[in-house]
Amino acid sequence: MGLIIRLLVAAGLAADAIVHWRFAPDMAYVQGGSIDGDLLFRIQAAVAAVAAVVVLTYARRWSYALAFLVAGSAVGALLLYYYVDTGALGPLPDMHDPAWYTEKTISLAGEGVAALAAIAGFALTRTGSRAEPSRAHEPAARR
Repeated sequence: MGLIIRLLVAAGLAADAIVHWRFAPDMAYVQGGSIDGDLLFRIQAAVAAVAAVVVLTYARRWSYALAFLVAGSAVGALLLYYYVDTGALGPLPDMHDPAWYTEKTISLAGEGVAALAAIAGFALTRTGSRAEPSRAHEPAARR
């Protein structure tokens, strides 16, 4: 089960990374803020790709938490900028895009699957790398 969850997280993050990388040149027109839209998309692609590799390499709670933060924030940003014209937010450009198209669906599906699978992975992964030995057999005075 753990391998399936890791693969779901990684595949979802990979879909997110591919869509953002392919669309980065198209975001060069986005104005406002001190970060250009194409740079923001390239950063998202790189962060999603790194998070996918981390989850595949380390099946730990911290890696699932990282994957959730990356995927969940991407879902939130996509939905926010679809529904709300926030304008430029600090260094972020005005990313409002009320159109819906196939690539946006692929990105949202990948991010959603990755976020949900990361939650499952986090919940199902033990906190330590190995179980603490049971001390039930020891006398109470030694505990």
